[in-house]
Amino acid sequence: MPTSKPIDRVQTGVRIERRLLKVMKGVAELHDMSLGDLIEGVMLHAFEGKQPFGEETLKRAAQLREVYGLDLTAADSHKLTEA
Repeated sequence: MPTSKPIDRVQTGVRIERRLLKVMKGVAELHDMSLGDLIEGVMLHAFEGKQPFGEETLKRAAQLREVYGLDLTAADSHKLTEA
């Protein structure tokens, strides 16, 4: 069993695209984890250049993207503007 590492979490008021948030919440639910835990895990993987999700999670995320109409891609990430 891995050793746990104590951390200090803070509450934050992050604004995020509505459909993306719905998909993220769905993925977190698939893994029975909080949205905050999901974000921490994704970022820690990204900082090391690692893929955070396996094939099954990517398939489920694609289904959730379809359900919630999320048509944004990584290419859109620095081009988003609020209506």
